[in-house]
Amino acid sequence: MEQDMKQQEQQQKKQEQQDAYNEYVKEVTPTKNLLVQMLKAFLVGGMICIIGQFILNTCTKMGLDKDTAGSWCSMILVFLSIVLTGFNIYPSITKFGGAGALVPITGFANSVAAPAIEFKKEGQVFGIGCKIFTIAGPVILYGIFTSWVLGLIYWGFTC
Repeated sequence: MEQDMKQQEQQQKKQEQQDAYNEYVKEVTPTKNLLVQMLKAFLVGGMICIIGQFILNTCTKMGLDKDTAGSWCSMILVFLSIVLTGFNIYPSITKFGGAGALVPITGFANSVAAPAIEFKKEGQVFGIGCKIFTIAGPVILYGIFTSWVLGLIYWGFTC
């Protein structure tokens, strides 16, 4: 009888702890409005696209052909992203815009530059050199590998 009461007491105490923990998790978990987050992502991604279109139009008006203007546009957007990452501005943009800032080419440039900047104090080789592809490295690796495999498959079907 006493053992049953002790077990019941322990179970009640465990349940109280679990309830207290669940209440704590509810308090500290940020709540986000999905519609607002999507709107922010749309606005930030749209602004990046507007800047890119402006660069593209400017290059075209300067007499560059479409392909060269597109290359310059990509290079300038990557450069701007890296500069903004270096001045710690791009992380604020991504915090506000979410996927709208992370998906375009500027987000990829940020993912390459951020680890390099973060680990620069460890030196040129072990800091910047080793950490620069921490996030983007797997993307590059699997992208190249997948294109190689698909190229072999395509080559096999065309022979």
